[in-house]
Amino acid sequence: MNGSVAILLAAAVVVLAVAVLAIVVLVRRRSATTPGGAATAGKRPRDQAAGPLRGGPLGVTPGDRLEIRGLPYAVCGTIRLVEGDWSWAQHLLDDGSGARRWMSVEGGEEPELVLWAAEPGATVTPGAPTIDLAGRRYTWAESGQARYTAIGETGLPPTGTVRYHDYQAAGGARLSFEAYGEQGWGVARGDRLDPAEVTIRPRPAAG
Repeated sequence: MNGSVAILLAAAVVVLAVAVLAIVVLVRRRSATTPGGAATAGKRPRDQAAGPLRGGPLGVTPGDRLEIRGLPYAVCGTIRLVEGDWSWAQHLLDDGSGARRWMSVEGGEEPELVLWAAEPGATVTPGAPTIDLAGRRYTWAESGQARYTAIGETGLPPTGTVRYHDYQAAGGARLSFEAYGEQGWGVARGDRLDPAEVTIRPRPAAG
């Protein structure tokens, strides 16, 4: 091996070592910004022990108290629905005003939360691809029929079926039509909630 070849090999070894070191540094930096490290940009870290979803939205039951966007509510009833292998819940809320409101909880580990308000004066009906209501255009998202069980103060039989049509608009706005049993269509508008906007305070354990 002459001197020139030896120099080239030595230079190649140095370049390879520098490349490996750079890769190691990059991997360590990335691991510091993934879950378990520092929070990623735009996402606020959540304290699991004392965070806004203490008690868990999937475990809400009548008697619990919620604070949603700074306003207090009592959970007076819960409707749990099942369609095929999919399930979700609706928690009826009492804020003392007499208005009919509820929070739906849909999904798994990161459930989707929506705050709903009944629109008893609405004259729109479901079925069209788009519906205009209160200055917004909603687009059809899904329809179906589910079985339900109700506990607490819901005004419904303990079990039954419900038909529904769901629509969505920009910004997380929702429009829903529901018909329980032989009832006519009920109309409600909803706004998607950020989990940080909801605090759950389970009722004290008996005894």
